[in-house]
Amino acid sequence: MDIPADTAPNPRAAQAHDHPNQFALLRQRRFAPFFWTQFLGAGNDNLFKFAFTVMVTYQLQLSDAFLQPQLAGLTIGALFILPFLLFSATSGQLTDKYDKTRVIRFVKNLEIGIMLLAGWGFWIASPYILLACVFLMGLHSTLFGPVKFAYLPQHLGERELTGGNGMVEMGTFVAILLGQVAGGLLVGIAGVGRHYVAFACVGVALLGRIVAQYVPASPSTDPQLRINWNPVTETWQNLKLAHGNLVVFRSLLGISWMWFFGAAFLAEFPSFAKEVLHGDEQVASLLLVVFSVGIGIGSLLCEVLSRRHVEIGLVPLGAIGMSVFAVDLYFASRGLAPSAGYTLSTFIAEPAHWRVMADLGLLSLFAGLYSVPMYALIQMRSQPSHRARIIAANNILNALFLIGSSVIVGALIKTGLTVPQVFLVVGLLNAIVAFYIFMLVPEYFLRFVAFIMARLVYRFKVRGDENIPTAGAAILVCNHVAFVDPMLLMAASPRPIRFIMDHEIFKTPVLGWFFRLAKAIPIAPQKVDAKIYEQAFARAREVLSDGDLLCIFPEGGLTKTGEMGEFKAGVMKLLESNPVPVVPLALQNLWGSFFSRADGAPMRRPFRRGLFNRVSLIAGDAVAPADVTPAGLHDRVAVLLASKA
Repeated sequence: MDIPADTAPNPRAAQAHDHPNQFALLRQRRFAPFFWTQFLGAGNDNLFKFAFTVMVTYQLQLSDAFLQPQLAGLTIGALFILPFLLFSATSGQLTDKYDKTRVIRFVKNLEIGIMLLAGWGFWIASPYILLACVFLMGLHSTLFGPVKFAYLPQHLGERELTGGNGMVEMGTFVAILLGQVAGGLLVGIAGVGRHYVAFACVGVALLGRIVAQYVPASPSTDPQLRINWNPVTETWQNLKLAHGNLVVFRSLLGISWMWFFGAAFLAEFPSFAKEVLHGDEQVASLLLVVFSVGIGIGSLLCEVLSRRHVEIGLVPLGAIGMSVFAVDLYFASRGLAPSAGYTLSTFIAEPAHWRVMADLGLLSLFAGLYSVPMYALIQMRSQPSHRARIIAANNILNALFLIGSSVIVGALIKTGLTVPQVFLVVGLLNAIVAFYIFMLVPEYFLRFVAFIMARLVYRFKVRGDENIPTAGAAILVCNHVAFVDPMLLMAASPRPIRFIMDHEIFKTPVLGWFFRLAKAIPIAPQKVDAKIYEQAFARAREVLSDGDLLCIFPEGGLTKTGEMGEFKAGVMKLLESNPVPVVPLALQNLWGSFFSRADGAPMRRPFRRGLFNRVSLIAGDAVAPADVTPAGLHDRVAVLLASKA
């Protein structure tokens, strides 16, 4: 699969070790102003919407059916989502065509105008003006959506993308939480609450515009693009554009499913708190806090667990956790004793409720692990020229899945299911959907296995991983010590790798299935099977022509002694037709492990070296194709092997 290069305006973005962790990005201009602009926008959205919802529900006596207390939240939510369906396609085009910073500032100017109108609506207590502003704030968020995710790949390197996305996701949910708390508290002040909300909405919008002034330039990725103002035809074109890269498109569906999953829980928190947990409004707010904090922690954990790479192996882990704790939430809430009503303090004092909160927090934590790597993958794999339009397609799908979530959850409730039973159904559905997606896109499952191998079976350390190209074709050459060598290389690379492997390994029951799933290329010695030999080189040339990574174990088979054998000349044959850089790699300390041929046949004595053995991979500098020789590559790998891990 071709992975497009994306030149960052700030050359520091490409440097791997600029800062120790994702929090240090908040001290850098290429990220901090954008982060706080996004944070303030999300907070203002929710301050406004929640204050309006509370005002309609508790303070105004309205005759309109669609603004009755039981329907007000649904009406406001539907109006907010509607612009995503109508205008996402157009907003994606605008973001691709124009400098993203100009778009950001335009959106923030628009927010000020909308909030001035909303302030007037709050001041005179006009629900109709405020309903119009809900739609307009939905439009504001629709315009900002593609910018939000198309901006990051232009300013962050591959090693920073997961951390940057984690910070943005964490910031978004914290802003949502703070906005709702502030909106509820302000509008509840007797007599003058509506006026305070008006000032707060305008003030936050002005502050967001000031911060946006410091966002650095983000040049257009497709300045010649002609805008199609027809939302119907452009929406269809965006979906077709996204479908052009199946891994990206199916990842979009995976993210949209996460929104379906999350919306099913968020929509039922008030009912769950009242009818099942027997708590008051503060208990419902506590559930929202626990959910938001869990998402934030999960989002921030992604960089730590991925070792600052785009690690999509976290996605299956996240999906498993989402299902496990959704199902356990059902069991945790089944046997709760009825009560006259818990306040926040009495609810927390009950030990049985801690399991409910733990399930909810862990469920949302794993949702963060699930979503952040998917967003990073979409950003990295999408063509820069139409990345924003693909993000816009994601927003359209998200809106459709959110509507579908409301309809399906409502239908389940009407059939007589309780809220815990709905949570159980959604948790089981998540397991089915996740399995389906991971079978459609095996790369997720493969990276998950590689992640487990590198983190749980071994204590895997990588040095020099910045030498593994994040874009363009290259050949990786590595010593061959154990059957798990390819899995460890997968864990070290931010991109998929296609392996050329001895055809005999495909006859091994489990490993053979795994490597066929990984689309490894079988090869046999020419004198053994000339047809397989030629087919292997033909397929390898296709991989390189497509701009992908190809790995060769030039010894031709697993070492039987622990010593590195002679390198064969297969790499030279490939370089004749595809002169690409060659990156030498060295795997250290795998000899003697369960998967090596130490003491005879491999995979005979599982614990002969104990558990969590330290193994290492060292990547050397790339060698220009004109300088490559088998003996020279052998010497380079030998030097890496002898170096300190």
